[in-house]
Amino acid sequence: MFQPDEDGIYAELQASPARRVFAYGVQFGLGAIIVYVTLVQPPSLPWMIFMLAFGVVMLWQAERLRRSTTVTIELTATELRDSAGTVLARIDEVQSVERGTFAFKPSNGFTLVLNSKKPRAWLPGLWWRFGRRVGVGGVTNAGQAKFMAERINMMINN
Repeated sequence: MFQPDEDGIYAELQASPARRVFAYGVQFGLGAIIVYVTLVQPPSLPWMIFMLAFGVVMLWQAERLRRSTTVTIELTATELRDSAGTVLARIDEVQSVERGTFAFKPSNGFTLVLNSKKPRAWLPGLWWRFGRRVGVGGVTNAGQAKFMAERINMMINN
């Protein structure tokens, strides 16, 4: 029914620019405010260490999110991968696709349930893999994610 492009890609999923900027701004802003408040009004030493560490971790996470959301997720006939070459899941390993309202899934995304456990991995804002589940979504485009989920569902049910 659907034909792949010249590279064999059936669907692509990329970060929505507005969601990407908002997510980065929130994380960066939180980290910057925590560090600023800690330095301007220093609390007791244990709290100061905790707050500075938390603020720095938030700034680091914001940078990880900024870098990771430049990657796109690609669906081919055999696998779901990102443009950096990491294979999220092979299509023959997918047991089901969950994307209902009450499903445990990322925002604007879907969850794949696999036949066997895979190593944990995470690309902030785009996808995560934990045990037998792969969550795809976060700061992604809702329409692209819905199309990709439906396409994967068609591939595993045929």
